[in-house]
Amino acid sequence: MATTIRNRTQRSERGTARGGAARRVRRLPRPAGAAFGPTLTLDGGEPYGSDTPAHSLETLSSVAGGILESLAPRFLRDLNHEIRGRLAASPIELNAYGYDPWGFNPDVARRVLLISALLYRYYFRVQTHGIENLPDGRMLVIGNHAGQIAIDALMIGTATVLEADPPRVLRGMGEYWLPTVPFVNVLMARTGGVVGTPRNCIEILEHEEAVIAFPEGVRGMTKPFRQRYQLQEFGYGFMRLALQTGTPIVPVAVVGSEEQAPSLGNFMPLARLLGMPAFPLVVTPFPYPVRYHISFGEPMDFRGNPNDEDDAIGKKVARVRARIHEMLQAGLRRRRSIFL
Repeated sequence: MATTIRNRTQRSERGTARGGAARRVRRLPRPAGAAFGPTLTLDGGEPYGSDTPAHSLETLSSVAGGILESLAPRFLRDLNHEIRGRLAASPIELNAYGYDPWGFNPDVARRVLLISALLYRYYFRVQTHGIENLPDGRMLVIGNHAGQIAIDALMIGTATVLEADPPRVLRGMGEYWLPTVPFVNVLMARTGGVVGTPRNCIEILEHEEAVIAFPEGVRGMTKPFRQRYQLQEFGYGFMRLALQTGTPIVPVAVVGSEEQAPSLGNFMPLARLLGMPAFPLVVTPFPYPVRYHISFGEPMDFRGNPNDEDDAIGKKVARVRARIHEMLQAGLRRRRSIFL
């Protein structure tokens, strides 16, 4: 086994995937907002410094996954096999070690998707509409955000893997504080998430990937129950990125997330103490088994100068917001009850 140490980073991973492993030591800057430092590996693929949190998490995940797979009932093994096949069919570029340039790893993602698929099919019993509207290549999936925790994002991402043809892995744009949480930062990268910086988003879109974003941000996710299904103010960043990269916008409306964990308000003193953007006061310690209804709209194409004044960008953003509002109202009329 060779003992040459190589610094595996975003660019070296991409190079490895396309042209084989390089043997020369290179130290390149890590991606913007990266939650952990570069990973050093031996040429044989063995990790150097394997006591890092990232390696510990993946080792634990591998061991636990193997034990669970051997003991799991038949339907879980079948679901696991289905998810493995769906991920293998998705258009993701991996390097020789099984990672994409931003740290996504199908093996780790598969184990997380197994849990989310159980929630998707048996707990929230998701009904998905318009999944055929997802275009090939790059896209920005823009939706409403609610429910105190990002289960809506998880269900949307599960839908695009289980229901879309071909399956698509959505790249989530995480809040800036998430990389400060131990292990969460690594898990976020391994399952497709990145810190929501413009640079990360542009590079992913130029790589012909799919990005999901919620322009309401924390304002939408933590709003009180009395404001359910009332869209909050949209940020303008997603529209500037769409114009800069020529990316179609796919509007998505989620019905059900507003009732999963009703909130009475936010306890901001505790949120500031914990370094969090909000600390919602929910009435249940675990989300209610509401039925999710997820609707994907037809792609919306926009042209213009990404550096236009806010007034010009705001008019385009208003069109997306209005479309999501229409889809939400249609979804509310379509459902029979919160739980059916």
